[in-house]
Amino acid sequence: MHLSRPCLEAIVRPALLAALLVGLLAFAIRPASADEAWHAQWIGVPVTEGVAAKPANVWTCARKSFTLRAKPRVAIARIAVDSRYWLWVNGRQVVWEGGLKRGPTPDDTYFDAVDLAPYLKAGGNSVAILAWYWGKDGFSHKSSGKPGLLFDLDADGRAITSDRTWRVKLHPAYGSALGPKPNYRLSEHPVRFDARADLANWTAPAYNDSGWQEAAELGMPPSAPWNRLRLRPIPQWKNYGLRGYDGAPALPMVSDGKPISAALPYNAQVTPWLKVDASAGLTVVMRTDDPLNEIYTEYVTRAGVQEYETPAWMNGHHVVYTIPEGVKILGLKYRETGYDTEFTGGFTCDRDVFNRLWTKSRRTLYVTMRDNYMDCPDRERAQWWGDAVNELGEAFYALSPSSNALTRKAIDNLIEWQRPDKTVYSPVPAGNWGQELPPQMLASVGKYGFWTYYFYSGDRDMLTRSYPHVRDYLSIWKTDADGLIVHRAGGWDWADWGDNIDARLLDNAWYCLALEGAASMAHEVGQRSEEAAFRSQRTALIDTINRRMWTGTAYRTANYRGMTDDRGNALAVVAGIADVEKFPAIRKILDTEYHASPYMEKYVLEALALMGDVPSALARMEKRYKEIAESPSTTLPEEWHGGTGNHAWSGGPLTILSQYVAGIVPLTPAYRTYVVRPRIGPLKQIHATIDSVQGRIDVQFATDRRGHTLKLDSPRGTSALVCLPADRLAVRVLVNGKPFWEPGRSFAKIPGVEFKEISDGSLRFTAAPGKWTFETVPPPGFE
Repeated sequence: MHLSRPCLEAIVRPALLAALLVGLLAFAIRPASADEAWHAQWIGVPVTEGVAAKPANVWTCARKSFTLRAKPRVAIARIAVDSRYWLWVNGRQVVWEGGLKRGPTPDDTYFDAVDLAPYLKAGGNSVAILAWYWGKDGFSHKSSGKPGLLFDLDADGRAITSDRTWRVKLHPAYGSALGPKPNYRLSEHPVRFDARADLANWTAPAYNDSGWQEAAELGMPPSAPWNRLRLRPIPQWKNYGLRGYDGAPALPMVSDGKPISAALPYNAQVTPWLKVDASAGLTVVMRTDDPLNEIYTEYVTRAGVQEYETPAWMNGHHVVYTIPEGVKILGLKYRETGYDTEFTGGFTCDRDVFNRLWTKSRRTLYVTMRDNYMDCPDRERAQWWGDAVNELGEAFYALSPSSNALTRKAIDNLIEWQRPDKTVYSPVPAGNWGQELPPQMLASVGKYGFWTYYFYSGDRDMLTRSYPHVRDYLSIWKTDADGLIVHRAGGWDWADWGDNIDARLLDNAWYCLALEGAASMAHEVGQRSEEAAFRSQRTALIDTINRRMWTGTAYRTANYRGMTDDRGNALAVVAGIADVEKFPAIRKILDTEYHASPYMEKYVLEALALMGDVPSALARMEKRYKEIAESPSTTLPEEWHGGTGNHAWSGGPLTILSQYVAGIVPLTPAYRTYVVRPRIGPLKQIHATIDSVQGRIDVQFATDRRGHTLKLDSPRGTSALVCLPADRLAVRVLVNGKPFWEPGRSFAKIPGVEFKEISDGSLRFTAAPGKWTFETVPPPGFE
């Protein structure tokens, strides 16, 4: 049986969400990793069936029939595989591509929890599972070395568990693709499916599996090589169902043998589908237009009308079908899947270049999310933490809080793969990578990594668990005789793409940011003596950097001979090393030096914003990103003129526009208090929304020759600090159309709003939850 179109009613998203929530609630009352809670056996195909000593790319079918006295109210199934599975209950598809890449630790395995109650019934029932074992390490997956399936169902107290009573069979239609093999970074395989050898309707309840093998029992958890089991910490994929292509050729049609390029609405993670009438033994190839995408499908036809959907996701802007001449094409569709979150954040303004950049950044972010944050969804699918730091910052402004779980998983992976020598490295999980990139590791444990996640999410449990790992990692860094941080090459001595990289300047700036993050974490977890030590160390390091690296016009390492490094000088501002007296000189550098890659450009733009120069930040953003913004691609490239075409580390403009131009930033963890301070430079109006953990925040700001208007919709449980430009000496502030404040005069109080102060060029008010309109207008008679 091939993976044909599933019963769509079985995969409607609300049902899956309900199943996940019930599963999570059920397992909240017992430890998810408790080995004694498992009653099932790991099972597999007996060796006599033909499994090789070191198998790879193995597709296993498993079935179990059983009887229930009544339809269960809750039926939680715990399912684990290496590497992926598809699940049917009573012939209805319940899970499309379950399982996560290994592993939560270097040795262990994830399991899913799914409520099957909606699909079970009184009387006879059947479960069918297709499991795909990659048998290959990669930059985001550590192979266990052995295919296996674990199924443990509790249906109102009735246990249905995987054991020797299950029937198993290698799926005869799946094999190794004849085309190019993926690079060593990918653990996934291209798919080859020969429909002539298909197992027709093998997921149906009435299928006769008596000719299949009894399953081989491979041990109960925590059996090697899968070891201990950890509950999947992120939701099942969002499944958009099968969709037709926009602008696809009229069907049916007879293929002329030339490739058919079917346009997707945007760069997406998709599994292509087709329906054809063909003779037997012809090969159809399905791939995308992404030149670096190495996952594709070869489908070998049987005689007659047939349909097939590949189980292996790929990404691109177009799906390209190569169908032999003479084949009658009856249907072409695709299924988009991806991380289960919502596009609840937004930003628009009166300059289209910035709108396009923000939207492309969000699309790039989404296409680089699945098992983990990815550098790219084609060449590697690996969780490099330099990428992850930028991506998690973007997610807080672009997506719903459900995206927080992926950041939490990323942090869990990083700290639980920490080595005994206290080093951390990425990408992890990984099976064939183990090299530390020190600058990226400092970024991950510092202000913009772990601390930003906590500050925006309020996840104190993660803060408490990760802090000791941060402290340990920082302890391995050393200072030289001058008091500067000693450069650590790590496993890969890399700081950024491009040239004119002042590596020691970057090391010291990143370490300052790491100390700032560590001090803040220590404060929150009550380690006040350690907080004081981190702050003292940071103060001393900043003093040393300014004495040893500031030349009077720029920050430079003494033995550095390249052009002045824009990224290094920007990071000195971001890290709080540069004081305001140095800002004019650094502004000149950032106006003339352009060496940073799109990865580090985010920090250059942020430095300009932090120095109060939003107009220059927007001007530089437009100059550097104009070509990218105007390109037909819906995603951002890795480098200015090369690399992969979908790298979310390039999405810094999204964060800058939402955080600094719209000016929405938490003041205390989890947005209990937050600031709204639009600084729009040459723009005339902006509209920004974010979906904070407290609820939706909506900000509109417009300016004209008479004054400014700020509209705020603020959620319950928050207090907003509203900052209006104090750019007129004589001004009146209206709140919801009523006079509220002007210099030297008081008006009737408006409950929920209070004037605080004039500070740093702004009029500051606090606002309770609700809808507010603040207007600055000239007082009567003033011109």
